[in-house]
Amino acid sequence: MDIRFSPIRSPEADTIAYAVRTDGLSQLPAVADMAIAAGLARFNGECGTIVENFATVNDKGCRVLLLGIGNGGEADLERAGAALTAKLLASGAKAVSLSFEAAGVMTATGIARLAFGARLRGWRMERYRTRMPEKQKRTLETIELVTGIDVSADWNRLSEVAEGVLFTRELVAEPANILYPESFVERCRALEPLGVMITVLDEAKMAELGMGALLGVAQGSVRKPRLLAMEWNGTGDRDATPLVLVGKGVTFDTGGISIKPAAGMEDMKWDMGGAGAVAGTIRALAGRKAKARVVGICGLVENMPDGNAQRPGDIVTSLSGQTIEVLNTDAEGRLVLCDALTWAQRTYKPATVIDLATLTGAMIVALGHEHGGLFSNDDGLAERLLVAGKEAGDPLWRFPLGDAYDKLLDSPIADMKNIGGRWAGSITAAQFIKRFVEDGVQWAHLDIAGMVWADKPGATWDKGATGYGVRLLDRLVASHFEG
Repeated sequence: MDIRFSPIRSPEADTIAYAVRTDGLSQLPAVADMAIAAGLARFNGECGTIVENFATVNDKGCRVLLLGIGNGGEADLERAGAALTAKLLASGAKAVSLSFEAAGVMTATGIARLAFGARLRGWRMERYRTRMPEKQKRTLETIELVTGIDVSADWNRLSEVAEGVLFTRELVAEPANILYPESFVERCRALEPLGVMITVLDEAKMAELGMGALLGVAQGSVRKPRLLAMEWNGTGDRDATPLVLVGKGVTFDTGGISIKPAAGMEDMKWDMGGAGAVAGTIRALAGRKAKARVVGICGLVENMPDGNAQRPGDIVTSLSGQTIEVLNTDAEGRLVLCDALTWAQRTYKPATVIDLATLTGAMIVALGHEHGGLFSNDDGLAERLLVAGKEAGDPLWRFPLGDAYDKLLDSPIADMKNIGGRWAGSITAAQFIKRFVEDGVQWAHLDIAGMVWADKPGATWDKGATGYGVRLLDRLVASHFEG
Protein backbone atom coordinates (compact mmCIF):
# COMPACT_ATOMS: atom_id res chain seq x y z
CA MET A 1 0.00 0.00 0.00
CA ASP A 2 1.41 3.34 -1.10
CA ILE A 3 1.12 6.37 1.19
CA ARG A 4 1.58 9.77 -0.45
CA PHE A 5 1.53 13.41 0.58
CA SER A 6 0.31 16.07 -1.86
CA PRO A 7 -0.70 19.75 -1.69
CA ILE A 8 -3.74 19.09 -3.92
CA ARG A 9 -6.17 16.22 -4.36
CA SER A 10 -5.31 13.77 -7.10
CA PRO A 11 -7.99 13.36 -9.80
CA GLU A 12 -7.41 9.59 -9.70
CA ALA A 13 -8.93 9.28 -6.21
CA ASP A 14 -12.13 7.22 -6.20
CA THR A 15 -12.72 7.99 -2.51
CA ILE A 16 -12.62 11.39 -0.81
CA ALA A 17 -12.26 11.57 2.95
CA TYR A 18 -12.29 14.47 5.40
CA ALA A 19 -10.63 14.36 8.79
CA VAL A 20 -12.99 15.87 11.36
CA ARG A 21 -12.31 16.84 14.97
CA THR A 22 -15.03 16.53 17.58
CA ASP A 23 -15.70 20.24 17.13
CA GLY A 24 -15.12 20.44 13.38
CA LEU A 25 -18.47 19.65 11.76
CA SER A 26 -19.20 23.30 11.06
CA GLN A 27 -16.03 23.53 8.96
CA LEU A 28 -16.95 20.82 6.46
CA PRO A 29 -16.83 21.74 2.75
CA ALA A 30 -20.15 21.72 0.91
CA VAL A 31 -19.64 18.44 -0.93
CA ALA A 32 -19.01 16.60 2.34
CA ASP A 33 -21.94 18.31 4.06
CA MET A 34 -24.32 17.37 1.27
CA ALA A 35 -23.07 13.82 0.84
CA ILE A 36 -23.02 12.91 4.51
CA ALA A 37 -26.02 14.90 5.76
CA ALA A 38 -28.00 11.77 6.52
CA GLY A 39 -25.28 10.48 8.83
CA LEU A 40 -24.41 13.63 10.72
CA ALA A 41 -26.95 12.99 13.45
CA ARG A 42 -24.86 10.05 14.66
CA PHE A 43 -21.42 11.44 13.90
CA ASN A 44 -19.56 13.75 16.26
CA GLY A 45 -15.94 13.32 15.17
CA GLU A 46 -15.14 10.73 17.82
CA CYS A 47 -11.77 9.13 17.10
CA GLY A 48 -11.96 6.30 14.57
CA THR A 49 -15.64 6.72 13.69
CA ILE A 50 -16.57 6.92 10.02
CA VAL A 51 -19.65 8.08 8.12
CA GLU A 52 -19.92 7.06 4.46
CA ASN A 53 -22.02 8.06 1.48
CA PHE A 54 -21.67 8.65 -2.25
CA ALA A 55 -21.71 11.89 -4.24
CA THR A 56 -20.86 13.35 -7.62
CA VAL A 57 -17.62 15.33 -7.52
CA ASN A 58 -16.27 16.96 -10.71
CA ASP A 59 -18.82 14.98 -12.74
CA LYS A 60 -17.55 11.71 -11.31
CA GLY A 61 -19.29 9.50 -8.77
CA CYS A 62 -17.16 8.77 -5.74
CA ARG A 63 -17.31 7.58 -2.18
CA VAL A 64 -17.18 10.34 0.45
CA LEU A 65 -16.17 9.70 4.05
CA LEU A 66 -15.99 11.64 7.26
CA LEU A 67 -13.19 10.34 9.48
CA GLY A 68 -13.33 11.22 13.16
CA ILE A 69 -9.97 12.20 14.63
CA GLY A 70 -11.15 13.00 18.15
CA ASN A 71 -9.24 15.86 19.72
CA GLY A 72 -6.56 15.73 17.04
CA GLY A 73 -3.85 14.46 19.38
CA GLU A 74 -1.12 12.22 18.00
CA ALA A 75 -2.54 9.03 19.51
CA ASP A 76 -6.01 9.82 18.15
CA LEU A 77 -4.59 10.56 14.72
CA GLU A 78 -2.76 7.24 14.64
CA ARG A 79 -5.93 5.37 15.55
CA ALA A 80 -7.93 7.34 12.99
CA GLY A 81 -5.47 6.49 10.21
CA ALA A 82 -5.76 2.82 11.11
CA ALA A 83 -9.56 3.05 11.08
CA LEU A 84 -9.48 4.54 7.58
CA THR A 85 -7.40 1.64 6.28
CA ALA A 86 -9.56 -0.95 8.03
CA LYS A 87 -12.69 0.55 6.46
CA LEU A 88 -11.36 0.67 2.92
CA LEU A 89 -8.81 -2.14 2.65
CA ALA A 90 -11.16 -4.63 1.00
CA SER A 91 -14.03 -2.26 0.18
CA GLY A 92 -13.50 -1.97 -3.56
CA ALA A 93 -11.87 1.45 -3.19
CA LYS A 94 -8.44 1.73 -4.78
CA ALA A 95 -7.31 5.27 -4.01
CA VAL A 96 -8.43 7.51 -1.15
CA SER A 97 -7.59 11.19 -0.79
CA LEU A 98 -7.80 12.54 2.77
CA SER A 99 -8.21 16.29 3.36
CA PHE A 100 -7.91 18.29 6.58
CA GLU A 101 -10.26 21.28 6.08
CA ALA A 102 -12.28 20.33 9.16
CA ALA A 103 -9.30 19.14 11.20
CA GLY A 104 -8.19 22.47 12.63
CA VAL A 105 -4.49 23.22 12.98
CA MET A 106 -2.39 20.23 11.94
CA THR A 107 1.28 19.57 12.56
CA ALA A 108 3.75 17.57 10.50
CA THR A 109 4.09 15.06 13.33
CA GLY A 110 0.32 14.64 13.63
CA ILE A 111 -0.16 14.04 9.91
CA ALA A 112 2.73 11.57 9.89
CA ARG A 113 1.22 9.72 12.87
CA LEU A 114 -2.08 9.38 10.96
CA ALA A 115 -0.17 7.93 8.01
CA PHE A 116 1.73 5.66 10.41
CA GLY A 117 -1.50 4.20 11.76
CA ALA A 118 -2.81 3.70 8.23
CA ARG A 119 0.36 1.85 7.24
CA LEU A 120 0.31 -0.43 10.28
CA ARG A 121 -3.33 -1.42 9.82
CA GLY A 122 -2.79 -2.37 6.18
CA TRP A 123 -0.70 -5.47 6.99
CA ARG A 124 -2.27 -8.90 6.69
CA MET A 125 -0.67 -12.33 6.44
CA GLU A 126 -1.87 -13.58 3.05
CA ARG A 127 1.20 -15.40 1.75
CA TYR A 128 -0.28 -18.89 1.98
CA ARG A 129 -3.82 -18.14 0.84
CA THR A 130 -4.25 -19.34 -2.75
CA ARG A 131 -8.04 -19.03 -2.73
CA MET A 132 -9.75 -16.05 -1.14
CA PRO A 133 -13.36 -14.85 -1.51
CA GLU A 134 -13.51 -11.82 -3.78
CA LYS A 135 -14.99 -9.62 -1.07
CA GLN A 136 -12.01 -10.36 1.21
CA LYS A 137 -9.33 -9.42 -1.29
CA ARG A 138 -7.54 -6.16 -0.64
CA THR A 139 -8.31 -3.42 -3.12
CA LEU A 140 -6.85 -0.32 -1.49
CA GLU A 141 -3.63 0.67 -3.22
CA THR A 142 -3.05 4.32 -2.32
CA ILE A 143 -3.72 6.66 0.59
CA GLU A 144 -3.08 10.29 -0.26
CA LEU A 145 -2.90 12.90 2.50
CA VAL A 146 -3.64 16.35 1.12
CA THR A 147 -1.51 18.88 2.98
CA GLY A 148 0.82 21.73 2.25
CA ILE A 149 2.90 20.92 5.33
CA ASP A 150 6.29 19.32 4.81
CA VAL A 151 6.04 16.03 6.72
CA SER A 152 9.10 14.37 5.19
CA ALA A 153 11.26 14.38 8.33
CA ASP A 154 8.55 12.87 10.53
CA TRP A 155 7.37 10.42 7.91
CA ASN A 156 10.87 9.22 7.02
CA ARG A 157 11.33 8.26 10.66
CA LEU A 158 7.89 6.76 11.27
CA SER A 159 7.78 4.84 8.01
CA GLU A 160 10.97 3.03 9.04
CA VAL A 161 9.48 2.24 12.45
CA ALA A 162 6.47 0.84 10.61
CA GLU A 163 8.78 -1.37 8.55
CA GLY A 164 10.25 -2.67 11.79
CA VAL A 165 6.80 -3.48 13.18
CA LEU A 166 5.83 -5.26 9.95
CA PHE A 167 9.08 -7.24 9.95
CA THR A 168 8.27 -8.45 13.47
CA ARG A 169 4.73 -9.36 12.44
CA GLU A 170 6.05 -11.37 9.51
CA LEU A 171 8.44 -13.33 11.73
CA VAL A 172 5.81 -13.99 14.39
CA ALA A 173 3.14 -15.04 11.88
CA GLU A 174 5.23 -17.58 9.97
CA PRO A 175 4.53 -21.26 10.70
CA ALA A 176 7.23 -23.28 12.43
CA ASN A 177 7.97 -25.43 9.38
CA ILE A 178 9.00 -22.23 7.59
CA LEU A 179 10.56 -20.24 10.43
CA TYR A 180 12.99 -22.12 12.66
CA PRO A 181 16.35 -21.08 14.14
CA GLU A 182 18.38 -21.29 10.94
CA SER A 183 15.74 -19.65 8.72
CA PHE A 184 15.15 -16.92 11.33
CA VAL A 185 18.83 -16.04 10.98
CA GLU A 186 18.55 -15.95 7.19
CA ARG A 187 15.54 -13.62 7.37
CA CYS A 188 17.56 -11.26 9.53
CA ARG A 189 20.45 -11.19 7.08
CA ALA A 190 18.21 -8.89 5.05
CA LEU A 191 19.20 -6.22 7.61
CA GLU A 192 22.87 -6.28 6.62
CA PRO A 193 22.43 -3.89 3.66
CA LEU A 194 21.04 -1.35 6.16
CA GLY A 195 24.34 -1.44 8.04
CA VAL A 196 23.51 -4.08 10.65
CA MET A 197 26.41 -6.35 11.63
CA ILE A 198 25.34 -9.98 12.05
CA THR A 199 27.10 -12.52 14.29
CA VAL A 200 25.87 -16.11 14.57
CA LEU A 201 26.91 -18.85 16.99
CA ASP A 202 26.11 -22.41 15.92
CA GLU A 203 25.53 -25.43 18.14
CA ALA A 204 29.19 -26.43 18.23
CA LYS A 205 30.35 -22.96 19.26
CA MET A 206 27.71 -22.71 21.97
CA ALA A 207 28.73 -26.12 23.30
CA GLU A 208 32.37 -25.04 23.32
CA LEU A 209 31.43 -21.95 25.35
CA GLY A 210 29.32 -23.95 27.80
CA MET A 211 25.75 -22.85 27.06
CA GLY A 212 24.24 -25.92 28.69
CA ALA A 213 20.92 -24.27 29.56
CA LEU A 214 20.08 -23.12 26.03
CA LEU A 215 21.37 -26.31 24.42
CA GLY A 216 19.37 -28.46 26.82
CA VAL A 217 16.16 -26.95 25.46
CA ALA A 218 17.23 -27.56 21.86
CA GLN A 219 18.52 -31.12 22.18
CA GLY A 220 15.19 -32.79 21.37
CA SER A 221 14.76 -31.11 17.98
CA VAL A 222 16.26 -31.83 14.57
CA ARG A 223 16.25 -28.04 14.08
CA LYS A 224 19.64 -26.85 15.27
CA PRO A 225 19.82 -23.90 17.67
CA ARG A 226 21.44 -20.58 16.90
CA LEU A 227 22.46 -17.52 18.87
CA LEU A 228 22.00 -14.43 16.71
CA ALA A 229 23.51 -11.00 17.41
CA MET A 230 22.48 -7.96 15.36
CA GLU A 231 24.43 -4.78 16.00
CA TRP A 232 23.41 -1.31 14.84
CA ASN A 233 25.85 1.49 15.57
CA GLY A 234 24.82 4.93 14.40
CA THR A 235 27.06 6.83 16.80
CA GLY A 236 30.26 6.85 14.77
CA ASP A 237 32.03 5.57 17.90
CA ARG A 238 33.06 1.91 17.84
CA ASP A 239 33.58 1.96 21.61
CA ALA A 240 30.21 3.48 22.56
CA THR A 241 28.52 1.53 25.35
CA PRO A 242 25.59 -0.30 23.77
CA LEU A 243 22.04 -0.84 24.86
CA VAL A 244 21.53 -4.61 24.66
CA LEU A 245 18.16 -6.20 23.85
CA VAL A 246 17.75 -9.94 24.36
CA GLY A 247 14.82 -11.88 22.89
CA LYS A 248 13.46 -15.34 23.58
CA GLY A 249 13.28 -17.13 20.24
CA VAL A 250 11.56 -20.49 20.76
CA THR A 251 10.35 -20.96 17.20
CA PHE A 252 7.99 -23.70 18.31
CA ASP A 253 7.25 -24.83 21.84
CA THR A 254 5.60 -28.20 22.40
CA GLY A 255 6.58 -28.04 26.05
CA GLY A 256 9.08 -30.84 25.46
CA ILE A 257 8.62 -33.92 27.66
CA SER A 258 6.33 -31.78 29.87
CA ILE A 259 4.14 -31.57 26.79
CA LYS A 260 1.41 -28.98 26.41
CA PRO A 261 -2.24 -29.89 25.77
CA ALA A 262 -3.04 -30.38 22.09
CA ALA A 263 -5.73 -27.70 22.02
CA GLY A 264 -4.17 -24.41 21.06
CA MET A 265 -0.65 -25.78 20.64
CA GLU A 266 -0.57 -24.37 17.10
CA ASP A 267 -0.28 -20.94 18.68
CA MET A 268 3.17 -21.81 19.95
CA LYS A 269 4.68 -20.76 16.62
CA TRP A 270 4.68 -17.27 18.17
CA ASP A 271 6.73 -18.26 21.19
CA MET A 272 9.58 -16.44 19.47
CA GLY A 273 7.73 -13.13 19.82
CA GLY A 274 10.47 -11.63 22.00
CA ALA A 275 13.14 -12.40 19.42
CA GLY A 276 10.81 -11.09 16.72
CA ALA A 277 10.42 -7.79 18.57
CA VAL A 278 14.19 -7.48 18.96
CA ALA A 279 14.75 -8.10 15.24
CA GLY A 280 12.05 -5.59 14.29
CA THR A 281 13.52 -2.98 16.61
CA ILE A 282 16.96 -3.34 15.02
CA ARG A 283 15.26 -3.04 11.60
CA ALA A 284 13.54 0.17 12.69
CA LEU A 285 16.67 1.73 14.20
CA ALA A 286 18.84 0.88 11.22
CA GLY A 287 16.20 2.07 8.77
CA ARG A 288 15.89 5.48 10.39
CA LYS A 289 19.67 5.69 11.08
CA ALA A 290 19.27 6.11 14.84
CA LYS A 291 22.24 7.81 16.49
CA ALA A 292 22.68 5.03 19.03
CA ARG A 293 24.53 1.76 19.46
CA VAL A 294 22.06 -1.05 20.05
CA VAL A 295 22.72 -4.79 19.98
CA GLY A 296 19.91 -7.30 19.59
CA ILE A 297 20.52 -10.87 20.78
CA CYS A 298 18.15 -13.70 19.90
CA GLY A 299 18.38 -17.13 21.50
CA LEU A 300 16.83 -19.39 18.85
CA VAL A 301 15.70 -22.95 19.61
CA GLU A 302 12.85 -25.37 18.99
CA ASN A 303 11.50 -27.31 22.00
CA MET A 304 10.45 -30.83 20.97
CA PRO A 305 9.76 -34.16 22.81
CA ASP A 306 12.27 -36.36 21.00
CA GLY A 307 13.97 -39.46 22.41
CA ASN A 308 16.96 -37.23 23.03
CA ALA A 309 14.91 -34.48 24.66
CA GLN A 310 15.70 -32.99 28.04
CA ARG A 311 13.93 -34.79 30.90
CA PRO A 312 12.28 -33.38 34.01
CA GLY A 313 14.84 -33.75 36.77
CA ASP A 314 17.88 -33.16 34.55
CA ILE A 315 20.52 -30.76 35.82
CA VAL A 316 22.24 -28.43 33.35
CA THR A 317 25.14 -26.03 33.75
CA SER A 318 24.57 -22.56 32.33
CA LEU A 319 27.18 -20.39 30.66
CA SER A 320 27.43 -18.42 33.91
CA GLY A 321 28.50 -21.59 35.73
CA GLN A 322 25.30 -21.74 37.78
CA THR A 323 23.52 -25.11 37.78
CA ILE A 324 19.81 -25.55 37.15
CA GLU A 325 17.50 -28.41 38.09
CA VAL A 326 14.97 -28.64 35.25
CA LEU A 327 11.71 -29.66 36.90
CA ASN A 328 9.51 -28.70 33.97
CA THR A 329 10.72 -28.70 30.37
CA ASP A 330 7.90 -26.31 29.45
CA ALA A 331 9.62 -23.58 31.51
CA GLU A 332 12.21 -23.41 28.76
CA GLY A 333 12.29 -19.74 27.78
CA ARG A 334 14.19 -18.73 30.90
CA LEU A 335 16.81 -21.40 30.12
CA VAL A 336 17.34 -19.85 26.71
CA LEU A 337 17.44 -16.32 28.07
CA CYS A 338 19.90 -16.98 30.88
CA ASP A 339 22.66 -18.14 28.53
CA ALA A 340 21.88 -15.43 25.98
CA LEU A 341 22.04 -12.80 28.74
CA THR A 342 25.35 -14.07 30.07
CA TRP A 343 26.92 -14.12 26.61
CA ALA A 344 25.56 -10.65 25.82
CA GLN A 345 26.99 -9.14 29.02
CA ARG A 346 30.39 -10.79 28.60
CA THR A 347 30.65 -9.85 24.94
CA TYR A 348 29.30 -6.28 24.84
CA LYS A 349 29.76 -4.99 28.42
CA PRO A 350 26.45 -3.06 28.44
CA ALA A 351 25.24 -0.73 31.16
CA THR A 352 21.60 -1.53 30.33
CA VAL A 353 20.00 -4.81 29.25
CA ILE A 354 16.34 -5.39 28.39
CA ASP A 355 15.00 -8.85 27.67
CA LEU A 356 11.68 -9.59 25.98
CA ALA A 357 9.90 -12.92 26.10
CA THR A 358 6.55 -14.62 25.73
CA LEU A 359 7.53 -16.21 28.98
CA THR A 360 4.55 -17.19 31.13
CA GLY A 361 0.88 -17.99 30.77
CA ALA A 362 0.54 -16.49 34.24
CA MET A 363 1.15 -13.08 32.71
CA ILE A 364 -1.94 -13.46 30.53
CA VAL A 365 -3.95 -14.50 33.58
CA ALA A 366 -2.76 -11.35 35.38
CA LEU A 367 -2.97 -8.75 32.60
CA GLY A 368 -4.96 -10.29 29.78
CA HIS A 369 -4.09 -8.78 26.44
CA GLU A 370 -3.98 -5.15 27.55
CA HIS A 371 -0.44 -4.71 28.96
CA GLY A 372 2.94 -6.35 28.87
CA GLY A 373 4.50 -7.15 32.23
CA LEU A 374 7.53 -5.18 33.40
CA PHE A 375 10.12 -6.26 35.97
CA SER A 376 13.27 -4.31 36.72
CA ASN A 377 16.13 -3.88 39.17
CA ASP A 378 16.24 -0.14 38.47
CA ASP A 379 13.40 2.31 39.15
CA GLY A 380 14.67 4.86 36.65
CA LEU A 381 14.79 2.34 33.80
CA ALA A 382 11.37 1.02 34.75
CA GLU A 383 9.86 4.51 34.64
CA ARG A 384 11.44 5.26 31.27
CA LEU A 385 9.97 2.06 29.88
CA LEU A 386 6.53 2.79 31.30
CA VAL A 387 6.50 6.27 29.74
CA ALA A 388 7.82 5.00 26.39
CA GLY A 389 5.18 2.30 26.28
CA LYS A 390 2.38 4.75 26.98
CA GLU A 391 3.61 7.23 24.37
CA ALA A 392 4.18 4.60 21.71
CA GLY A 393 1.00 2.59 22.24
CA ASP A 394 2.71 -0.55 23.64
CA PRO A 395 1.63 -0.29 27.30
CA LEU A 396 3.42 -1.96 30.22
CA TRP A 397 2.51 -2.65 33.85
CA ARG A 398 5.18 -3.04 36.51
CA PHE A 399 5.36 -6.05 38.85
CA PRO A 400 7.41 -6.53 42.04
CA LEU A 401 10.60 -8.48 42.65
CA GLY A 402 11.86 -9.59 46.06
CA ASP A 403 13.82 -12.08 48.13
CA ALA A 404 10.69 -13.92 49.25
CA TYR A 405 9.92 -14.82 45.63
CA ASP A 406 13.55 -15.64 44.93
CA LYS A 407 13.65 -18.29 47.65
CA LEU A 408 10.95 -20.24 45.83
CA LEU A 409 13.57 -21.14 43.20
CA ASP A 410 16.08 -22.72 45.57
CA SER A 411 16.88 -26.37 44.79
CA PRO A 412 18.22 -28.98 47.24
CA ILE A 413 20.58 -30.46 44.62
CA ALA A 414 21.48 -27.58 42.30
CA ASP A 415 21.89 -23.83 42.46
CA MET A 416 18.28 -23.32 41.46
CA LYS A 417 15.14 -24.88 40.01
CA ASN A 418 13.67 -23.62 36.75
CA ILE A 419 10.19 -23.21 38.27
CA GLY A 420 9.02 -21.82 41.57
CA GLY A 421 5.69 -23.54 42.04
CA ARG A 422 2.12 -22.63 41.22
CA TRP A 423 1.94 -19.13 42.68
CA ALA A 424 3.40 -15.89 41.30
CA GLY A 425 4.63 -17.71 38.19
CA SER A 426 5.53 -14.59 36.23
CA ILE A 427 7.42 -13.12 39.18
CA THR A 428 9.45 -16.25 39.92
CA ALA A 429 10.32 -16.47 36.21
CA ALA A 430 11.65 -12.91 36.38
CA GLN A 431 13.54 -13.74 39.61
CA PHE A 432 15.17 -16.65 37.77
CA ILE A 433 16.40 -14.37 35.00
CA LYS A 434 17.60 -11.79 37.51
CA ARG A 435 20.09 -14.33 38.87
CA PHE A 436 22.01 -13.99 35.60
CA VAL A 437 22.23 -10.20 35.57
CA GLU A 438 25.68 -8.99 36.54
CA ASP A 439 26.28 -6.50 39.32
CA GLY A 440 25.90 -2.88 38.24
CA VAL A 441 23.88 -3.64 35.10
CA GLN A 442 20.50 -1.93 34.78
CA TRP A 443 18.07 -4.64 33.70
CA ALA A 444 14.44 -4.93 32.73
CA HIS A 445 12.45 -8.01 31.81
CA LEU A 446 9.34 -7.64 29.65
CA ASP A 447 6.94 -10.58 29.72
CA ILE A 448 4.90 -10.00 26.58
CA ALA A 449 3.03 -13.32 26.42
CA GLY A 450 -0.37 -11.66 26.08
CA MET A 451 0.65 -9.02 23.56
CA VAL A 452 2.37 -10.52 20.51
CA TRP A 453 -0.74 -12.22 19.09
CA ALA A 454 -4.35 -11.07 18.89
CA ASP A 455 -7.46 -13.16 18.26
CA LYS A 456 -9.38 -10.10 17.12
CA PRO A 457 -8.45 -6.84 15.36
CA GLY A 458 -7.03 -4.03 17.46
CA ALA A 459 -6.53 -0.33 16.95
CA THR A 460 -3.61 -0.66 14.52
CA TRP A 461 -3.50 -4.38 13.71
CA ASP A 462 -5.68 -7.08 12.22
CA LYS A 463 -6.10 -10.51 13.76
CA GLY A 464 -2.79 -12.26 14.29
CA ALA A 465 0.67 -10.87 14.91
CA THR A 466 0.68 -7.39 16.48
CA GLY A 467 4.35 -6.39 16.28
CA TYR A 468 4.25 -5.45 19.97
CA GLY A 469 7.50 -4.14 21.42
CA VAL A 470 9.04 -2.42 18.41
CA ARG A 471 7.38 0.96 18.91
CA LEU A 472 8.08 0.78 22.64
CA LEU A 473 11.81 0.12 22.22
CA ASP A 474 12.20 2.58 19.37
CA ARG A 475 10.64 5.31 21.53
CA LEU A 476 12.90 4.37 24.46
CA VAL A 477 16.00 4.62 22.26
CA ALA A 478 14.88 7.92 20.73
CA SER A 479 14.19 9.46 24.14
CA HIS A 480 17.13 8.16 26.18
CA PHE A 481 19.87 6.52 24.11
CA GLU A 482 20.39 8.70 21.04
CA GLY A 483 23.10 11.34 21.16
